[in-house]
This record gives sequence, C-alpha cells and structure tokens, in this order.
Amino acid sequence: MGTTKSHVFTERQNQLAKVAKALGHPARIAILDILKQRDCICGDIVEELDLSQSTISQHLKELKVAGLIRGEIDGPKTCYCINTAAFGLVSTDLQQLLTVPTSSCGPNCC
Repeated sequence: MGTTKSHVFTERQNQLAKVAKALGHPARIAILDILKQRDCICGDIVEELDLSQSTISQHLKELKVAGLIRGEIDGPKTCYCINTAAFGLVSTDLQQLLTVPTSSCGPNCC
C-alpha cells in the first residue's frame, strides 16, 4: 500500500481563499465600493443597489465572514464599514501572490 500525502494549507492561504470567495460576486464588489465611499452605512445599501434586503444581508454576511467588513449593532440597525486593517493585510498578500516571478518559465516551457 502506498502512502497518501495530505497537504495542510497555511493560515494565509486559507484567508486568501476566503477573501477570493467573498470577492467572487459583483454585488459584493459593489457593496465594498459603496462602503469605501462612506465611513459607516446603516441600511442605505439596499437603496443604492437593485437587490432585496435579504440578498444584501447575505452578501454582507459573506464579506463579514471573510473579515473585509465590520458590523456593529446600533439599536435596530447594523452599521457596516470597511475593516481597514484586514484590507491592508489582504492587499499585501494578494500583491505578493500575484507578482509574477521574473524567471517563472525556462526556455522549453509553455
């Protein structure tokens, strides 16, 4: 019997995958664009996008799980804002991941 190899992903790899999943829907990108223009939003997102409240709530949940936004309860509403610390880390990690090495292929590659 052969041995099976299991790969354990790093915390950075897991976090980047979570962020990539969260960024994989245009509504979430639109929500982030709206949140970047303001300090904090409490319910105005539904008025700006042609989506139902429940759909917006689901997208906000995904962005929050990925750590890209923060939400604070303010009475009956939840106010959302960009998690600037997380954005900085994700930006750095994505930039490192997407930087093309200068010698990625040899002369007989591709």
